[in-house]
Amino acid sequence: MFRKDENMKIYNTLTRQKEEFIPLKSKEVKMYVCGPTVYNYIHIGNARPLCVFDVFRRYLEYRGYDVIFVQNFTDIDDKIILKANEEGVTVKEIAEKYIREYLLDVHELNVRDATVHPKATENIGEIINFIKTLEEKGYAYESGGDVYFSTKAFNEYGKLSRQSLEDLEAGARVSLGELKQEPMDFALWKKAKPGEPSWTSPWSEGRPGWHIECSAMSRRYLGETFDIHAGGQDLIFPHHENEIAQSECANGVTFARYWMHNGYINVDNVKMSKSVGNFFTVRDVAEKYGYEPIRYLMVTTQYRMPINYSLDIIEQCKASLQRLYTCRDNLDFLLSNAKTEKNDGDTEIKDMLTRHKGSFIEAMDEDLNTADGVTAVFELVSDINRLIDGNSSKQVITLAASLFDELCSVLGLLYNRKKEEVSDEIMALVEKRSAARKEKNWTEADRIRDELAQMGITLEDTPQGIKIIRS
Repeated sequence: MFRKDENMKIYNTLTRQKEEFIPLKSKEVKMYVCGPTVYNYIHIGNARPLCVFDVFRRYLEYRGYDVIFVQNFTDIDDKIILKANEEGVTVKEIAEKYIREYLLDVHELNVRDATVHPKATENIGEIINFIKTLEEKGYAYESGGDVYFSTKAFNEYGKLSRQSLEDLEAGARVSLGELKQEPMDFALWKKAKPGEPSWTSPWSEGRPGWHIECSAMSRRYLGETFDIHAGGQDLIFPHHENEIAQSECANGVTFARYWMHNGYINVDNVKMSKSVGNFFTVRDVAEKYGYEPIRYLMVTTQYRMPINYSLDIIEQCKASLQRLYTCRDNLDFLLSNAKTEKNDGDTEIKDMLTRHKGSFIEAMDEDLNTADGVTAVFELVSDINRLIDGNSSKQVITLAASLFDELCSVLGLLYNRKKEEVSDEIMALVEKRSAARKEKNWTEADRIRDELAQMGITLEDTPQGIKIIRS
C-alpha cells in the first residue's frame, strides 16, 4: 500500500543525510549488497546486514517495487588460499564448502536468496575488461605483473568516508612485495605466487583484487548506475570507497545513487572481535537458541544503530517471539470456532487494523526504522488480544490474521509456524477428560490433564471450546 503524499526516506551515507528514495525506474529497484568471503562460518556480525537488507528488500516489494537484488560470493582471496593450505584441500573445495554452509545459515535465518549470487571466479573475463578500461583511461598502471588503481588520478577519492587523500596517505604503508607508486593505491590484479590459483591476463598469470570484483559484477548485473549499494559500516572504507573510485573512473557516471550501511554489533557492550574473545558464529548461537531469535534481534534496532548481544537479550528475543506465536495461534483457534460473519464490533476492529498498518508503514518509511515497525506489530498484538474474542466475527478475525501475517512477513518473522495434526491418541484423551469433567470426576480429569502434560500438551478451557497447546 503506497502513501501517495510522500516517499520513503533513507539515510544516504554519501550525503550524510536522509533523502527521499526515488529509484531510477518508478517501479523497479536495483540493489547490490556485498556478500561473504567464503572461508569460514558466518558470525553474528555478518548476520546483521543479511537480515537488515533482506527486510529492506521485502519492504520495497511490499511497497510495490520489483527488486533486482545482487549479492556476490568472494571465492578467491588470501584468506581462502590460507584456509585451503591449512586443510590441505583446493581453494575451490574451501569456497564451495563455505558457500553451502552460508546458504544453510541464511536460509535458517529466513533470508531469501539473491536474484543473482555471482562468484568472482565466474566473472574473471568481466573483471579483466574492467581493469583494461581503467588502464586505457589512465587510472591504472601495471607494476611487476600487478595492476594498481592510481588514487591521485581520481580527485573525488575519499568522498564516501569523508577523508582526504592527504590524511589517508599519512597513515598508509606499502606492504612487503608491493610495487605501487603511492601508498593509497590499491590492487586491481595480483600476480600469482607459486601454487596459487591463477588466470591468464594481459599483465600476468594472476587473480583479481578484492575491490574490483564488486564493481565488475554490479555493472554486469545492474548496469553502470544503480539505485542502492549496501553493506556493513566496516565496508565504507576502503572497500566501498575504492568501488566508487574505480567504477566512476571506468564508466564516467555515478556508481550507486544511495549508500546504506548498518551499525556494528557489540557483545556484552564490547565491540565483537576475535582478539577480545567475544566472537560467536551464527551456528554457535543457533545451536542453543535457534535461528529465529537471532533474526528477531537484528530487526529490533534501527539498522544504523549499534546492537548489543548478550545471553539475557537473546532470551528476551525468544520470549518476545513466543508472544507473537501465541497471538497468531489464538487467532487460528478463534477463526476455527467463529460463528458469525459480521457483528457490531467489526467497525472498531477494522479501524484498529488500519491504524496499526499505517503506523508500521510510517515507521518503515522513515529510514527503515524496524525498531518502531516491531513496536507497531506488538501494539497490534495488544489490541488483537483486547478486542478480538469468541464473539468477534469471522470476517474481522480473518482480517486481523491477514494483517498480522503481512507485517511479520515483511520483517521475516514467524516463519516456523507449523500446523501440527493432533494424533488420535491425544484427541481420545482430550475427549475422555471432557467426559470426566461433565461427570464432575475432577480426580480423573486432573489425572488425564497430567498425562497430557507429560506428552507436551497443555489444555486451556475457553468459552469457545478446549484449546490444545503444544509446549
